[in-house]
Amino acid sequence: MDSKPIIFWFRNDLRIQGNPGLTHSTLSGNPVIPVFIYDQQNETPWENGAASNWWLHHSLASLRDNLRKKYNCQLIIRSGDSLEVLNQLIEESGAEGVFWNRRYEPAIIKRDSLIKKSLRENGQVAQSFNGSLLIEPGDVLNKSNNPFKVFTPFWRQCLTHLKNNQPQLVAPVNKPALGNDWSDISGLELDDLGLLPDLQWDSEFYKYWKPGEQNALKNFKEFYKSRFEDYPSKRDIPSISGTSRMSPHLHFGEISPAQIWHHLDQNYPNKNWMQSTFISEIGWREFAYNQLFHFKELPSQPLKEQFSDFPWDENPDHLRAWQKGLTGFPIVDAGMKELWVTGWMHNRVRMIAASFLVKQLLIPWQKGAGWFWDTLVDADLASNSLGWQWVSGCGADAAPYFRIFNPVLQGEKFDPDGTYVKKWLPALKNIPKKYIHKPWELSLNQQAEAGCIIGKHYPSPIVELKSARTRALMAYDSLTK
Repeated sequence: MDSKPIIFWFRNDLRIQGNPGLTHSTLSGNPVIPVFIYDQQNETPWENGAASNWWLHHSLASLRDNLRKKYNCQLIIRSGDSLEVLNQLIEESGAEGVFWNRRYEPAIIKRDSLIKKSLRENGQVAQSFNGSLLIEPGDVLNKSNNPFKVFTPFWRQCLTHLKNNQPQLVAPVNKPALGNDWSDISGLELDDLGLLPDLQWDSEFYKYWKPGEQNALKNFKEFYKSRFEDYPSKRDIPSISGTSRMSPHLHFGEISPAQIWHHLDQNYPNKNWMQSTFISEIGWREFAYNQLFHFKELPSQPLKEQFSDFPWDENPDHLRAWQKGLTGFPIVDAGMKELWVTGWMHNRVRMIAASFLVKQLLIPWQKGAGWFWDTLVDADLASNSLGWQWVSGCGADAAPYFRIFNPVLQGEKFDPDGTYVKKWLPALKNIPKKYIHKPWELSLNQQAEAGCIIGKHYPSPIVELKSARTRALMAYDSLTK
């Protein structure tokens, strides 16, 4: 082989098409070695949770198979320190450099900067690209040249920027450059990474999810065709399929925001899609990454410093009841059951469940964020951290702390017939509609008729809502004195 190969380092960009780093690595015509490195040590303390690892396993399997079938190319899988593994591969293959797409978690930025510096000092080519965001963090600042802390002006400026600087959609990869068999370079089998759980708690995941690039593109096109127009009115109703369910595909880079942007630009009959509710949700993801980029303690420390002294109540029994969906409040418990069974929770219910934890129970938001991190297939450090700080009232553009969701009223508003609750809490299937979100108000005779004795077949509420609200407001008031 005359020309030296280029290593393309896959990370959270597990797709072949629309992949800037991969496309650029093939442009010179040099043969490309596709590599994935499982480097949990350098992800600490935010190494993948169990549900994310499930998705990662199947996304890697899809990528591996696509490379084999379409390009006769092997994905080299290795495990260990990223720089050490890259240096080993360079030595074994004679590669002249490494290309990759950027990540924006603080620890990863630090690690990648060291890797790029080390490779270049050793005479290697080292190039990184934006493959996961519409706009690089830092490219949009307020008039004082500081990061935005409020979403609406941030996104307004982003849209202005994007109208003048359309996100680039790269050309397909150069097939001859990628069409090489690297079976002579040793690698691990995917199963060697041990990504799948030992206990079969993930058995239901397969009913709800199909990871991989082709499925991401298929699912987005189906969403656009059947649910995009109704997204604003139906996205808050957990009993129907009104959301896009694209979050895990986006997190693992099976589809990019740029691909979504261009699909809408090419297929929507007018430009109103830029003002759509759905594209603003893509904007919220951009906002989350901007916050994480500029405020590196976002995953663990409140952005509003006064919340550092918040009088939390770290009650392990309450935390456990919340995690297991045994709080006695149906909309909260249904959400937690959905999360455990499917690795995902409807976004409206996420807000209700999170608010209940941090306000009615006064459990620190970091505990909830940690549970979501382990159990969500779409666990994303930027979005998860911003979301929990938002609902806790301590982050950027946060809901005021004194805005306390009442789980009964929220359930009655967004699941009025109890369809969602009854799906995930079959013990309540015969509870009358009037009481489905407050079954403890039924008389004992009514409970017996419904076949659901509160405290036996379904738990009694672990807190009294009125007193819990009063306690939460008193805790908040203590910060302002």
